[in-house]
Amino acid sequence: MENSEKKVVMISGANRGIGSAIAEKLLSEHYLLSLGVRNPEHLPESLASVRETQLLCHKYDARDGDSAKSWVDATVKQFGSLDVLINNAGILHTTGLEDEEEDLLDDMWEVNAKAPLRLTRLVFPYLRKSGSGRIIDIISMSGKRVKGNWVGYSMSKYAALAASHTASLQGWEDGIRVTNICPGFVQSDMTITNAPSFPQEKMSRPEDVAKVVSTLLLLPNESAIPEVMMNCVFETI
Repeated sequence: MENSEKKVVMISGANRGIGSAIAEKLLSEHYLLSLGVRNPEHLPESLASVRETQLLCHKYDARDGDSAKSWVDATVKQFGSLDVLINNAGILHTTGLEDEEEDLLDDMWEVNAKAPLRLTRLVFPYLRKSGSGRIIDIISMSGKRVKGNWVGYSMSKYAALAASHTASLQGWEDGIRVTNICPGFVQSDMTITNAPSFPQEKMSRPEDVAKVVSTLLLLPNESAIPEVMMNCVFETI
């Protein structure tokens, strides 16, 4: 897409990790950003110091449907339009097949599956108006294959992938192009906590995911890329 300075991009979970890296990359390329974060006061300094004409930071709780609508409404009110949604917010609870913690399963279903679908539904009318609307869903390799015993996380990511594919089908005729990005281990607080045996320096970097997002946003409707798989280890799907 050309004239990136006129494109309005919403990014969920933008206060750290992949979301923060995407935000910083797109800011450097003159996009207008609307960041949905649970704690707006905890933005990195590099984002918090950006002038309000280029960036909106709005409280967003993936577990709260009302906050999703409030964020979308505030974005359109400030910028007058909406061109891109990047569904990035997600959580991981390491519940296994024989664990009985259904509250943790419900939490991942709410945040990883229902929340991005909710945002997609809310932004679809605005993306239709754009004529070249984009949705980028940061899923996971756990939405492509099962590895290990994180059954609840994998279930939620498979569901998110299904919603992403449906959005791609339903938006095609209106110029909406949807891409799901499925990374393996990425350097982050999440992997430090949940994959401590795998060295961080051998993982993909958040900045690498941001470069992929940047490239996707430059492509015209005629060159749609439905899926990107990124991995730091060799494996077959």
